[in-house]
Amino acid sequence: MAKCEICEKSLAHGNKISIARSHVSRRATRTFKPNLRTVKAVVDGETKRISVCSKCLRSGKVTRA
Repeated sequence: MAKCEICEKSLAHGNKISIARSHVSRRATRTFKPNLRTVKAVVDGETKRISVCSKCLRSGKVTRA
């Protein structure tokens, strides 16, 4: 399952809405996936491969090895 190991961000569900119609009548369900990267990071003094979302990488919550 797609999940960030730092902030626990995972799949989100919503509606895909047709833009072609003025009245929003056509809807289909869709899945929003987090933007995950597999990174070598230092976790508890050990180097591990973890899945991290790009927001956690940019904010500096992960120390890369």
